[in-house]
Formats: sequence, C-alpha cells, structure tokens
Amino acid sequence: MAPRCFIVRHGETEWSLNGRHTGTSDLPLTANGEKRVKATGKALVGDDRLIVPKNLVHVYVSPRTRAQRTLELLKIGCRERLPWNERRKAEEEDPIRTDANVEITEAVREWDYGHYEGLTSKQIQEERERLGLGPWNIWTDGCPGGESPDDIVRRLDAVIADIREKYHRPCFENPDGPGDVLVVAHGHILRAFAMRWTGKPLTETAFILEAGGVGTLSYEHHNIEEPAIILGGGFVVE
Repeated sequence: MAPRCFIVRHGETEWSLNGRHTGTSDLPLTANGEKRVKATGKALVGDDRLIVPKNLVHVYVSPRTRAQRTLELLKIGCRERLPWNERRKAEEEDPIRTDANVEITEAVREWDYGHYEGLTSKQIQEERERLGLGPWNIWTDGCPGGESPDDIVRRLDAVIADIREKYHRPCFENPDGPGDVLVVAHGHILRAFAMRWTGKPLTETAFILEAGGVGTLSYEHHNIEEPAIILGGGFVVE
C-alpha cells in the first residue's frame, strides 16, 4: 500500500457552528465537538481501522488550541508527550500506540482572514457590496489584511514537499517502515491542502471538509509522482 496523508479538521467550535470565519482567533471545541471527535477516534483510529497508529511516522498540527485538542481526543497514543502538555498521560489512560513525532507548525494554521476574521460569508458579502466590490470568492480574492491565494499556495507547497521527501519517498524505497502522515488543522487550509496535493490551482477547489471530518490523500499506481485523493477515505462520524 502506498503511504497516506490523513487530513483532519478540528471539531466543532461556536464560530464554526455559526459560520464565522475563524483564523487567528483561538476558540475551544464545543461539548458536542469534543463528543464527535472522540467518536471519530473510536471509529477510525486503531490497528484494524482507517488510521493505524503504528503506521504513522509524523504528525503536523496547527498552533491553535482547537486543533491540538482534536489530536488529543483522537487518542493515537504517542510515545512522547504532546508538545503543549507538561507530561505524558498515564499509559492506562492513553496507551502507547505510535512512535510518530508531533510537530506544531504555522504551515498548517488556518487561512489568515484579516479584516474578515469573525465574520460570516453573508456579512462579508454585505461589506463588499457597501464598498462597491463584487461577490467574494476566497480562492481567487483572498482576504484583505490577511492572506492571498498565492500566500496559501507557497506555504502549503512547502509542507507537502516536506512530507514527500522526508516521509513518503523513503517509504516507497523501503515499504516495511511506517510512512503515514497525519495533519490536524482547519477547514479552508485543508481544502486548499487537498488541491495542492494533486497540483491543482485553488480556483478549482470543490471539496468540503466538515468540522471533525477526515480525508485521505495518497498516490496512484504506487508512484510518488502521481499524487491522488482517496474518495473512499473521507469520513465524518455523526
């Protein structure tokens, strides 16, 4: 099997529930968001599940608390303590299941919405109409005071290249070792990540990833030069 890259959107927050764009703001998960992520972990993480902890070699996680809490609730069972915790949880509470390293990185933080932070799409459109601007499309327009689509492409292309060279290419050369990668982040950035994984422009983005959702990226024909999206690997546990 070709190595895979699992993308996980953080669980529900009050702002994701209300449709407010949440980039730099650091909101906690709702009680329902935590419950659903726990259910996702039970359903999809395990030796006989979609995400096999012992096959993970590296985890990228956003600096935002909502993403880090989501990773905790998935219970992949890292041998080392998670970087934001002072100590590792007791083994009986979170048994060791993987040797994967966890890296907090700005590379997978959410799109910087700039002046649109905390606004809904409807509010953004009303503001643009007031200014005499046309309909808003984040994939072409970006965000005033925040990031442009080109900014997003640059930082995502860099982390994707990192994944392929450090973790996936060695796995093609030596298939016996662990090679799967996990990315825990946010809605817009992960939708863009999936597009850039296959080398497509953001203007073609047509994917949706709900709060707490999981997607799977890999390669066709067991060839690192043929990145692909596994349609059967997208799950959301209700």
